[in-house]
Amino acid sequence: MLLWGSMSTKMSFASSTPAVFIAKIPDRRSYSTRMVNCSAAGADGGRGGGVTVGDEVFSVTTSSKYVDYLGQSTKGDLNLSLDSLQSFGIDGQATLKGPIEEVARTEAQAAENLIRDLGIPGPFSARHSPRGIFCSRTLNLRSISAIGYDMDYTLMHYNVMAWEGRAYDYCMDNLRNMGFRVDGLAFDPDLVIRGLVIDKEKGNLVKADRFGYVKRAMHGTNMLSNRAVSEIYGRELVDLRNQSRWEFLNTFFSVSEGVAYMQMVDRFDEGAISADLGPLDYKGLYKAVGKALFRAHVEGQLKHEIMSSPELFVEPDPELPLALLDQKEAGKRLLLITNSDYQYTDKMMKHSFNRYLPNDMGWRDLFDMVIVSARKPEFFQMSHPLYEVMTGEGLMRPCFKAETGGVYSGGSAQMVESSLNVHGDEILYVGDHIYTDVSVSKVHLRWRTALICRELEHEYKALIGSHGHRARLIELINKKEVVGDLFNQLRLAHQRRSQGRPAQTRAATKLDDKELTETMQKLLIVMQRLDEKIGPMLESDGELFNKRWGFLSRAGFWDKSHLMRQIEKYADIYTSRVSNFLNYTPFMYFRSQEQSLAHDSDSPLHDSAMEN
Repeated sequence: MLLWGSMSTKMSFASSTPAVFIAKIPDRRSYSTRMVNCSAAGADGGRGGGVTVGDEVFSVTTSSKYVDYLGQSTKGDLNLSLDSLQSFGIDGQATLKGPIEEVARTEAQAAENLIRDLGIPGPFSARHSPRGIFCSRTLNLRSISAIGYDMDYTLMHYNVMAWEGRAYDYCMDNLRNMGFRVDGLAFDPDLVIRGLVIDKEKGNLVKADRFGYVKRAMHGTNMLSNRAVSEIYGRELVDLRNQSRWEFLNTFFSVSEGVAYMQMVDRFDEGAISADLGPLDYKGLYKAVGKALFRAHVEGQLKHEIMSSPELFVEPDPELPLALLDQKEAGKRLLLITNSDYQYTDKMMKHSFNRYLPNDMGWRDLFDMVIVSARKPEFFQMSHPLYEVMTGEGLMRPCFKAETGGVYSGGSAQMVESSLNVHGDEILYVGDHIYTDVSVSKVHLRWRTALICRELEHEYKALIGSHGHRARLIELINKKEVVGDLFNQLRLAHQRRSQGRPAQTRAATKLDDKELTETMQKLLIVMQRLDEKIGPMLESDGELFNKRWGFLSRAGFWDKSHLMRQIEKYADIYTSRVSNFLNYTPFMYFRSQEQSLAHDSDSPLHDSAMEN
């Protein structure tokens, strides 16, 4: 039986034969049968079906009209033929009466009741949880024909301490072989968080707000005071376009790099870098660390160790393959596009996926196309030679066209679009790297994008745990603003009095000189004491997430971090893990939240809403 929840839903039909819907929807006391008559030759002159509600006729859209009131594509709303509908046993006929506003109100309440009775969590409850999917730009999954996935830290999540710890170890071994002193150093994953920026000129690690102003900084492994930060960066902004100076740490793979570099800055400042290595500055030191870490990845030692014992490095997620299975069965064409080679990809995907798939399915059965050694971000910008992977050992042969079901190496995003006959905003790409995965695919191809950021779960819980602290802090800040406003008003009154002019009001003009001065002195003391209380509380805000850097998404108490600005700009949706799609349907309409403006609270609309 088809469950029909809202008359406003649009449909498209492949047949001109009248289609009839029967839907059982519970009202508050009992289930009542509601039937909708959808005639393909309705009031629109044969162009589509119509539904009569009272005296109004509501048309059923055809395949030539795929846009809703927000301008979003709705072409996948139903797309069911008459035969498909009849397979559900739909063969009744009736009408709904009343204005559409009343019908919608009734049907929405009935839908909420039915969702509750079925025990299915609604999408709004999932949004307000650590496992929610958060929307920056409205995205209708029904309009998505293909979904591409990155692999590392997207389809599989590594234990950061294990994976990045071993990468750090190999990096240190390579630095030692290059002549650097690395004795006594150990991996400290709390030293660095995603979204920080390395200043290669000064040997600093900084956290910037959305405008590029530096809010916190660390030289080597030592945090700098607010005064030092202001003196160093008071006239400078972080500009990620200047890649010769700034390095954005925007993925978990950056953790080992950041830790190793900041520790080596300490050694450099201590004079522990041998003169035999030649003249070095902070930029040269960063280049040496990068070279050592690159060798750890390229020479294959690290990947060989992971492939030998994946259970030591990979955190399994049994729900993730099922989320992809829902999407595939809903008609989405799934793609795997990774920079890893085939042997590593096959080994890790078998370990992470095969045991959780039903009916002896393997990970390859999920994907319509697999691209390994993709060389992102170039994959989204230019074309490389295409090779077809022919054997389990990764042997390849040149080819000129990708086919559905194949496994390939190289190629380009344009090749994928051509092979699948899907383009631009019909494709959603999901990855963990804000630049390599998300930014480039959106800017160059206009693909829709989703960012995976596992730390969101930790941050969400830390924000909840910090609620009391932040509420007390806001209370103190508000009190200082009130006291400060009075101090400023009295100061202005005193200023005018000294010039022989009246104060702002008659009462202020008549204030006794002694009373005016004593009140100002008292208020000044209160503000200074409040600052002594507020300052340390601001410094400690976010400690539940990271004691050095605070929250991932915030820089300072009020503002967003530079990373959060990048996420909002380039990721249509973002979430902590791919399996969170299980909390939603493959047809979900993600609608972005209202964006508040500085003047919204003073608008008549806001005042009217507050009164209601």
